[in-house]
Amino acid sequence: MTVEVDTVIVGAGFAGIGMGIRLARRGDDSFVVLERAADVGGTWRDNTYPGVACDIPSHLYSFSFAPKHDWSRFFAPGAEILDYLRHCALEIADRLRLGTEVLDARWVDDRWHVSTTTGDFSCATLVMAVGRLSEPRMPPTPGIETFPGEAFHSSDWRARDLAGTRVGVVGTGASAVQLVPRLADEARSVVVFQRSAPFVVPRPDFAYSAADIRGFEQNPRSRETLRSELFWGMETGFAARVGLPGHLDSLRQTARDHLEAQVPDPALRADLTPHYEIGCKRVLLSNDYYRTLTLPTVTLEPSALAAVDGERATAQSGAHHDLDVLVFATGFLSTRPPFARRIFGRDGANLADAWSGGMVAYASTTVHGFPNLFVIDGPNASLGHNSAIVMIEAQIGYVLAALDDDAAVLEVSLEAQRRYTDDLDARAADTVWLGGGCESWYVDASTGRLTLLWPDLAYAFRDRLAEFDRAAYL
Repeated sequence: MTVEVDTVIVGAGFAGIGMGIRLARRGDDSFVVLERAADVGGTWRDNTYPGVACDIPSHLYSFSFAPKHDWSRFFAPGAEILDYLRHCALEIADRLRLGTEVLDARWVDDRWHVSTTTGDFSCATLVMAVGRLSEPRMPPTPGIETFPGEAFHSSDWRARDLAGTRVGVVGTGASAVQLVPRLADEARSVVVFQRSAPFVVPRPDFAYSAADIRGFEQNPRSRETLRSELFWGMETGFAARVGLPGHLDSLRQTARDHLEAQVPDPALRADLTPHYEIGCKRVLLSNDYYRTLTLPTVTLEPSALAAVDGERATAQSGAHHDLDVLVFATGFLSTRPPFARRIFGRDGANLADAWSGGMVAYASTTVHGFPNLFVIDGPNASLGHNSAIVMIEAQIGYVLAALDDDAAVLEVSLEAQRRYTDDLDARAADTVWLGGGCESWYVDASTGRLTLLWPDLAYAFRDRLAEFDRAAYL
């Protein structure tokens, strides 16, 4: 039997839960939220490795329409964010369909027909809210099948006792800088395989006092003021991404001072010095990553993992390390999302094929050839300097405005999509993400286009999506 609803939302992370709440609050009750896992939470459900936390301030990394007054810290730990999302999801609990994976979705006779592992759905509107950090990236590693110990991605963490073990960590991104210090507290030894050195700056974290929390509870306006201050403060970070000399120099010097203060050994410091411009890759926040690498039980291998032969892991430098556990903190398939292979639009067009030259979408939300499809947190909808939740809320508002349009079928024109994409490409051309001399997950590897990030201020994105531009649609 096929269940008919007005809207199907795929994914129960921030984007999916937020979209569902906004629909429910305005009285649109003909929708379902499909989630392949057994719980909500998205990346905060999946990533439970030791030390997992957010690097955006808690009061900004949360919904403006569902504020929380009692965040424990300035930067919330992952478990607290997951609890927050679970609490938010209670508002739409009757619309959640957990353990339901989308197999494919096809546009037929002016409706989307969605096939899942638990049944079929038919809807006028399909909202893809699966996020960009949902599909782990596991680099090919010759001989990994011979490794006798456990080898897993950091997003597939399971409770394990690492006392007395020799642990290898592949990667030096955001997950690794949180994970490595915690592993060093427990394991017998830790080896970090570094393909390229990251820029790391201090993490200004602190616990909120009981008085702080009471103040936020008793004076909601103080939360709103703090959120606004955090937002505009983080907006200034964009200046470094477009290479404004004073801002860029200041950020670079902060990172260099942090490295020098925590790593006295000049040889190790040289290995930890990036050879690209700051901001080209994600700038990481940590107070203890560098310090951990100076411990006698921790080894920085300044080259990538090349191969595995039994318990012996060989780096590209030729160095060998005997290991019991291998953790791949190697990121996610972000610029070529696997879900696109399951979406078929007008005349059977496949979304992955439509994105063969890199992801594109008008208003970073709608795609030509795919009527009544809205992608949240997709092409050029992420940020390198501010909160993703601000972007998600802007997109949700845009989708709601589109749903209020009188047209039963909305499809963005190819011309409008091209104009939007050309404008973004032009804005991106002079940013550090394309001119900083690095390879990053922000950029489509096959085309060299910046397809993940919005190459402007967050408030510009919010303003751009504040009104639904009906003239751009067929």
